[in-house]
Amino acid sequence: MKKAAHVVVRARECRGHHEKMIRKFIKKAKKERVVEKVKDRRYYKKPSVIKKEKQRAASRTRVREEQKRRKAQERRDRKK
Repeated sequence: MKKAAHVVVRARECRGHHEKMIRKFIKKAKKERVVEKVKDRRYYKKPSVIKKEKQRAASRTRVREEQKRRKAQERRDRKK
């Protein structure tokens, strides 16, 4: 079952300013990744391709987290 993207901006949130409402809507849509999901589902992907992409993203995230940890440790060491 597909999860419906539910992005709502009420007039009260922006006190009736139309430009603010549009900007807020765009931000919420980006946060929910509405456009990316539509683009991803546009064409069929084999399950193996999806799995590989997921693994690649996980490894990339792992490397970035490790780099963040190292930099934080270096900063802590410098302060001492």
